[in-house]
Amino acid sequence: MTNPRVTLFLLAALVIPGVARAQQQDLKGPVLLENGLIWTNDPGRPLATAIVIEGDRVVWVGASEDAPVTAATQRIDLRGHRVVPGFNDAHTHFIDGGFTLLAPDLLSSDSAEEFVRRLGEYARTLPAGRWIDLHAAWDHERWPGHTLPSRDLIDPVTPDNPVWMRRPDGHIGLANSLALELAGVNSSTPDPPGGRIDRDSSGDPTGILRDAHDLIRPSIPPISEDEYREALDAALEHAARIGVTSVQDMCYESGSAGKRLLESYARDGKLTARFYCRTALSDWQEMATAGVSAGSGDSWLRWGSLKTYADGALGSSTAYMFEPYTDDADNQGLLGDVMLPIDTFYGLAAGADRGRLQLSVHAIGDAAISLVIDQFERIEAENPAWDRRFRIEHAQHMARKDFARLAELGVVASVQPFHAIDDGRWAERKIGPERAKTTYPFRSFLDAGVSIAFGTDWPVAPLEPMRSVYAAVTRQTLDGAHPDGWVPEEKIAVAEALGAYTSGSAYAEFADHEKGRLRQGYLADLVVLSEDPLEVEPEQLETIEPVLTIVGGRIVYAAEGWAAE
Repeated sequence: MTNPRVTLFLLAALVIPGVARAQQQDLKGPVLLENGLIWTNDPGRPLATAIVIEGDRVVWVGASEDAPVTAATQRIDLRGHRVVPGFNDAHTHFIDGGFTLLAPDLLSSDSAEEFVRRLGEYARTLPAGRWIDLHAAWDHERWPGHTLPSRDLIDPVTPDNPVWMRRPDGHIGLANSLALELAGVNSSTPDPPGGRIDRDSSGDPTGILRDAHDLIRPSIPPISEDEYREALDAALEHAARIGVTSVQDMCYESGSAGKRLLESYARDGKLTARFYCRTALSDWQEMATAGVSAGSGDSWLRWGSLKTYADGALGSSTAYMFEPYTDDADNQGLLGDVMLPIDTFYGLAAGADRGRLQLSVHAIGDAAISLVIDQFERIEAENPAWDRRFRIEHAQHMARKDFARLAELGVVASVQPFHAIDDGRWAERKIGPERAKTTYPFRSFLDAGVSIAFGTDWPVAPLEPMRSVYAAVTRQTLDGAHPDGWVPEEKIAVAEALGAYTSGSAYAEFADHEKGRLRQGYLADLVVLSEDPLEVEPEQLETIEPVLTIVGGRIVYAAEGWAAE
């Protein structure tokens, strides 16, 4: 019997840009890319017109007329196009993203009615009893009235299929009645630590679960390794087409099957993007016992960063704030269960730090960020010194007092610019205009001396790097309501955004010795762009696409006419 996800993949390969098989070419001998505008991101030689690659490394950078050429040299005429180092996405859920490429598009629904119609169409293609398990499936902020969906909304079109789907932020999910029944979630089910079950006036679950996905997950059949492979293949194809050459991924989300798959792809030379894998903080002792430390591994697959959650998200009103939400006076958000009590987090984090494992902590609300910084300060004071590169993932809503503390500790702010132009449509309804002044504060981070690394949180936001560059530079929200930019004083320059997406991300993963710049000895990961981001009008940035993506000296994507001679 045909696997339905296989069928979806074959259909997607025909209709989804980036899933269709990219043109690939192994380059033999030295390769000269000449007659270009090369933004090296190397302070010692910021600009060049030619670059020579041999094997998987850059061996020479300079002017085209000075390039060392032999009879064996292959040549690529850049035709005056801009070249930048390969984009390094500092925060992805990569295989989840692959599954979204294979799934029906519910997220773009502009009303609850359209969402239900598309869901019903999809459900009718499935056999009774098959779970509908979807990530980034709806965004009620797109809908008139911004009303959350409920099980009552989707039950009529999914009577025979249990449903579990997440809003893009991943912190709020929707289950239908059948899924709740199978999971044993009912009026007597208590809220889990760090989470909440929304209930109606009778105390029955509405179907909305906030940071409570563990109530549903055990009832969902496990994903097979073949299904993971389909998703990984789709995601790699997509990344190659859009110029993403490295990802810093939540690899633990795919479990042991995902880990085995990545290891086999790396061993067999099938990866077309490099991985820095995050594992769960609770697994630190297993990692340390295995001899893993921050940045362990090779250039294709590396480990040593640990992820945990300090709070929820703004969209689900679970980001932990110092003051209540403007539209919900009794709610300041939720701390993650690992933070309750705080010594639980400290015990795990301090042990991991002694094992020289990197701490990457999700913190979105100002109070959660401040609490994490407190614990980082405590760890630094009590543990032996080393090059820690603490990370706060998202760092969206900052208290003014904490910019200097981040800089002093050397904490990397791992941020996602697209969220700013997405959330900027509605964020002030939740936190008001004053707190919005230090929301997604990219300019303030740089001015305070905080290292920033750009990513997307894909599939929460699009993986396309130039859309994130556009977001950081213009801050023009998706609804068009802020043509001069939402909180425009937090805009940054194009070169600063490109730096955060290349050398900034490389620094965040302990790979700044070989990634993020185009210089002799560095990995030959680069992207040739259709237009020059340093010259076009800011509003045009999001339309720029790669015409050539090279990873480790291998062409992994080429638009027509861009192969080597």
